[in-house]
Amino acid sequence: MSQADPIQGKPPVVVCKSDYGRLWTLAISLHVREGDVADQLMTELDRARIVPDDQIGAEVIAMGTTVRFTMNTGEDRTVTLVYPNEADIDRNRISVLTPVGAALIGLASGQSIDWHTLDGTVRRLTVETVIGHAR
Repeated sequence: MSQADPIQGKPPVVVCKSDYGRLWTLAISLHVREGDVADQLMTELDRARIVPDDQIGAEVIAMGTTVRFTMNTGEDRTVTLVYPNEADIDRNRISVLTPVGAALIGLASGQSIDWHTLDGTVRRLTVETVIGHAR
């Protein structure tokens, strides 16, 4: 996978066209109420390379993707990235409108990214395995 973006220090991300449109609309509509996370999601979408839906790689995290990642805290999690109305932490379904969810969108296996928790702590996550897409 390609290296970090030298300008922003973040890894490149890829988002399929249908996810991009729906996520951008969601972030804009919730910007007032969910400002910080909506801003984080918009930042990730702004720097994303947009591809046709049928060209999103199997190793790329899209909406509905199940992924295993580790964090610099030693935590190892397997989650499915979903829209807010589908989120259910008991079923390991995390919303894209959470800090970790916004950080995951568009990453691929082997990539790492620093993200801010709700209390402002910086954490690093590494995508270990993209298990499967809902598509």
